[in-house]
Amino acid sequence: MLYNLFSNLVESYPIFNVFRYLTVRTGLSMFTSMLVVFFIGNPIINYFASKKIHNPIRSDGPTDHIVKKIGTPTMGGVLILIGIFSGVLLWSDLSNAYNWFLIFIVGGLGILGAYDDYRKIKSGNSGGVSFRFKIVSQILIALIGIYILTYHVNSPELKNLYFPFFKNLVINLGWFFIPFYLFIIVGSSNAVNLTDGLDGLATVPVILVASCFAFISYVTGNIVFSEYLHIPYIEGVGEVAVFCGSIIPVWFWLACQALDGVGVRSSTAEIICAWVTVIGIEPSKLSAYAAPELENWTDGCALKEPKVSIISTNW
Repeated sequence: MLYNLFSNLVESYPIFNVFRYLTVRTGLSMFTSMLVVFFIGNPIINYFASKKIHNPIRSDGPTDHIVKKIGTPTMGGVLILIGIFSGVLLWSDLSNAYNWFLIFIVGGLGILGAYDDYRKIKSGNSGGVSFRFKIVSQILIALIGIYILTYHVNSPELKNLYFPFFKNLVINLGWFFIPFYLFIIVGSSNAVNLTDGLDGLATVPVILVASCFAFISYVTGNIVFSEYLHIPYIEGVGEVAVFCGSIIPVWFWLACQALDGVGVRSSTAEIICAWVTVIGIEPSKLSAYAAPELENWTDGCALKEPKVSIISTNW
């Protein structure tokens, strides 16, 4: 929204031309999503906890896992969607078909995950929606998304499959690209769900994957870098970097929820703890530089149960 507004003001106020740069808008998208989850994250978690919106625990899991997960609020996917969409809708080009494809896929699977959580809470068991309903819904959402992408994007590159490190190895999938796209979308949704089911272990993988795809989409959508790196140039796909950028801070915040002393404390503690997670600095070494109110938790910063169940089915 802001991107479209500032673009219309460029002729009158040339200073707004800076917002046309993908790197600037990606950074602003990251900053926006970070602020949103920092300000609304803890209040929403506390609200879910006060309303006893808890995810029923499977009885066939490890005993210590069952004990630790009891009372953990669910519906954490709400925070993910709010954080991501706040950055994307403000700073991305909303006339770009790639953005709407991603918005629809993420939003559609998010709604499916919310419905699954709702069924679990209402029924009081961990069953949720049936496997058949789940997989059919995922396929339907993916098919609609693929239609949106192919209808609005006229690029032959959509049907080409490229292999890393092999410049001349390209396979034209033809109409087989539809089942291939289906496999990637549905498979990725369930893969993240299974990984995150292990007490939030999807956080760092999602951060790394989003960072890689942000870089790949940026250089692929830039004609100068694509020619220099001898990779295909795809017009407009650089906007995906803005979307991927908004994902990273949200999952940083979720990673903080899995660390001791973080989740109900200050955002400063969350930021420091996130850096501890990513760059591997020993938390005890931070106490010398931390504010007095942070010294207590830096000495004992250790992994524990997240304060919110992040993903149920497709969050």
